Amino acid sequence: MRLHRLEVEGFGPFRERQTVDFDAFAADGIFLIAGRTGAGKSSILDAVCFGLYGSVPRYDGGEKRLRSDHCGPDDPSEVVVEFSTTAGRFRVTRSPEYPRPAKRGGGMTKQPAAVALDEWSGEGWVGRAARAVDVANELDAILQLSQSQFLQVILLAQNRFARFLLADSKERQALLRRLFGTERFEDIQTRFEERRKASDDQLSARLMTVTTRIEEAESVVEAAGLSGAPSDAEDADDDAPVPVEAHAVTTDERLEALRRALARAEYRAERAQADRDEAEQLSTTADAALATRREDQAAQRERDRARVALNLLDEEEPQISAARAELERARSAETLRPAIAAAVKAQRALAAAAESETEARERWKSLEVPLPEITAASLEEWAAARTEERGSWQHAVAHEARATQRAAELAKAREKVAAASARIQADEGERATLPALRVELTTERDAARRAADRIDDLARDRDRAVARRTAAAEVERLTATLATAEAEFAAANSALTRAQTRLSDLLQRRLDGMAGELAGALVPGEACAVCGSTAHPAPAAHIDPVSADDVAVAQQQRDAAADAEREAAERVTALRAELATATAQAEGRGVAQAETELSEANSAHEEAAAAGGRVAEAEARLAELDERAARLEHERTESTQALASAREALAVLEEREREADALIADARGGFDSVAERVEAAAAGIAAAQHLAEALAEVARRTGTVEETRTERDTAIERSDFDGPDAVETALRSASERDRLEARITEHAVQREKEKAILLPLEMRALPEDPIDLAPVEEAATTARAAWKDQVDAAARATGIAERLSDLIDRAANEHARSADQAKEHEVLKGLADAIAGRAGNTHRMTLETFVLAAELEEIVDAANRRLGDMSTGRYQLRHSDALAARGAASGLGIVVFDAFTGQTRPAQSLSGGETFLSSLALALGLAEVVTARAGGITLDTLFIDEGFGSLDADTLDVAMRTLDELRAGGRTVGVISHVEAMQEQIPAQLRVEQTDAGPSRIVAPA
Repeated sequence: MRLHRLEVEGFGPFRERQTVDFDAFAADGIFLIAGRTGAGKSSILDAVCFGLYGSVPRYDGGEKRLRSDHCGPDDPSEVVVEFSTTAGRFRVTRSPEYPRPAKRGGGMTKQPAAVALDEWSGEGWVGRAARAVDVANELDAILQLSQSQFLQVILLAQNRFARFLLADSKERQALLRRLFGTERFEDIQTRFEERRKASDDQLSARLMTVTTRIEEAESVVEAAGLSGAPSDAEDADDDAPVPVEAHAVTTDERLEALRRALARAEYRAERAQADRDEAEQLSTTADAALATRREDQAAQRERDRARVALNLLDEEEPQISAARAELERARSAETLRPAIAAAVKAQRALAAAAESETEARERWKSLEVPLPEITAASLEEWAAARTEERGSWQHAVAHEARATQRAAELAKAREKVAAASARIQADEGERATLPALRVELTTERDAARRAADRIDDLARDRDRAVARRTAAAEVERLTATLATAEAEFAAANSALTRAQTRLSDLLQRRLDGMAGELAGALVPGEACAVCGSTAHPAPAAHIDPVSADDVAVAQQQRDAAADAEREAAERVTALRAELATATAQAEGRGVAQAETELSEANSAHEEAAAAGGRVAEAEARLAELDERAARLEHERTESTQALASAREALAVLEEREREADALIADARGGFDSVAERVEAAAAGIAAAQHLAEALAEVARRTGTVEETRTERDTAIERSDFDGPDAVETALRSASERDRLEARITEHAVQREKEKAILLPLEMRALPEDPIDLAPVEEAATTARAAWKDQVDAAARATGIAERLSDLIDRAANEHARSADQAKEHEVLKGLADAIAGRAGNTHRMTLETFVLAAELEEIVDAANRRLGDMSTGRYQLRHSDALAARGAASGLGIVVFDAFTGQTRPAQSLSGGETFLSSLALALGLAEVVTARAGGITLDTLFIDEGFGSLDADTLDVAMRTLDELRAGGRTVGVISHVEAMQEQIPAQLRVEQTDAGPSRIVAPA
């Protein structure tokens, strides 16, 4: 992969559009990205990573402030990366999400993130994808590198070299997992572990089931007394019974003991069933004898009862004969009932009509109406004349009844006229005040709007003030911290000098005393290890002994002092960089001045925010005012129309009132009111009509009485009765006739029934004395109790045998299945333990760690091809699979072999420069292996962003030679550093400068 061009606008420290042409450095092969600390050198790499992958690693887990803080509301934010691979030449254009001013309605809205992928076709750029997911899929296929791999093989960013070298096994495993995608091996381990746990749970559950069922069966045997010595009968079937407890050693032995107990239980069940059948036969015989005796007793009682009942029926025979005669007499009189009833009804109707006529005459007399003759015809004629006259007064009655209502309607109409006139006058007064009020509100709104329009500028001023105050406080803190760190660095440097001096002195003393040390090991007669002579005439004296342990201790002290000095130097460098950044951000302000400016900015921003609220309030009040003016205009039209309608309605009501008064006066006559006159006429009409009807009814009822009397007398003469009174005496109601007939029938039926019952009972020759059931009942009860006891005993014995058989069968089946399952579980457990680094896995290496260890061996081999040259043959990295302490996983360790001592030591013991060279070699080796795993892609562009400032001159030369070697094969290497020595050695440079206004710019070579 080769980068050709980068364009950045509104991103990081860059506000204006900046362009980087990487092809311009192809001839040099290596170029330097230089600039002051904080100018934005690393932001160039951030832009490349954002363009290709949509994110920036150093912002992961925090606020993703990709958009430049220097951008105005309408400034765009965009990154364009142009690159080529074996698949072709491509261009990615990507924008982050950021707020921008809304085009309508004011305020801010969200500008969504956007991305587009174009491909060069020879004639121009052709769009290939425009959705984020589509672009990501296309880039995966084109780049063949994940973001983690890209950052390890192309963008070697700050703090990534030493992190891999000095990481512990857990951290190194996490990094290698991301690079080589070995999560699948952890998934395999997890699946095997889940299968092992599931198998273990299933096997445990099955074994527990077997044990539970055996124990349950043993408890049944114990409770039933089947585990002791057998009875005589049992001894005949089982010559060698053995208690369960004697063989409860293994599961098979316990099952065998249970089967012997089952045989005894089945024998007991057979014996109990035979006893039950015998007792059942005895109980059946006793029950049959009791049933026969009970039947005889019931027959005896029924015979005696029938005899008594028949005697009672014979005694009732005279009463039944009288009832029969009474029923016949009533049936004969019943045929004359209609004629007698009709005569009585006609006489009662005539009396009622006469009474009604008397009442009607009295009511008519009270009216004092003169008539020549009172007949039905004359009364009806008079009532008809009065009815016609009363009809002409009804209209006047209606007007008279509504007099109060008409007066209220008239008063209400007059009130409406007055209210409409008053409303028109009030609206006119309010309308006159609206223009002045609107001018006042408009002025207030415009003033608030001017203040609120500055809120975005004031917000930016406030944010800058907050940043300056924070930076000013940080300057004070870092100044004090830096002074302490510099003192600690000076002390650590002095300690390192003393340790180095002591080590050099000990090495010299040991070298000087080596002859004496060798002489001390000489033995007379034995050959010298140096010259081979057996004679030792003048052995040297060892006057200043220095042992190898003394040298090793001094080396350890020197290494510890070097680590402390390196850490102190790194801390001072980091603090100086932080102080420079904080000083630039504070813009020369002290804490007090920054606090004052922040307070003023907050007050101004709060005032602008409050003004925004007042603008909305004033606009709302103006809208209400305009709405009120329109409503008043509408109300004036409605009020005018309402006044005209009210006046017209009032005139109509007044005219109707005059017409109604004239009609009422004409209809009232000599009465106080028309209603009184109509009521008097109605009373007269009703009295006349009532008397006419009464006279006609009396005449009709008199004729009916004569007719019914004639019919009644004729019917009695034809019957056996002497007259109406005799008929009345013989008459009975229907219920009385039914009662008499039912009594007669019931007596006859009951007598025949009792005879039918008594005859067969008399023929059975039953004893006259009462039959005694006590002896037979006692015998049946005793036999049934014995049968029930035998049934319970047989059921218990059978139930115990069946339950014991079921438990034994189920336990045996589960036991057989558990054996096969145990074999499968052992195989699965062994495999899961091996994959998870347990049991026989002596190095405690998981499957994933084993795979990553193989990858790490290749990385170390690739790193050593450069580290040998960098360290002039002294150092080599070695992969270590030594067993880790405290149960940690092994297999991903890295140690350093020192050719000077012939020993390996931890990477943490290297000095600062040695750590840098080793880390650089390891990072480049890692890049080569990752590249090979990604399909052997070519890396034509490489960036290294690392703190070269901590290297001494010799180490820097070695690092520069290594970087120079990376140019082989047409590769372009970009180095980010502010070290002056590198600026002198690398002529091709790209500078990043911070302008006076704040944003940075990229200055390309001339």
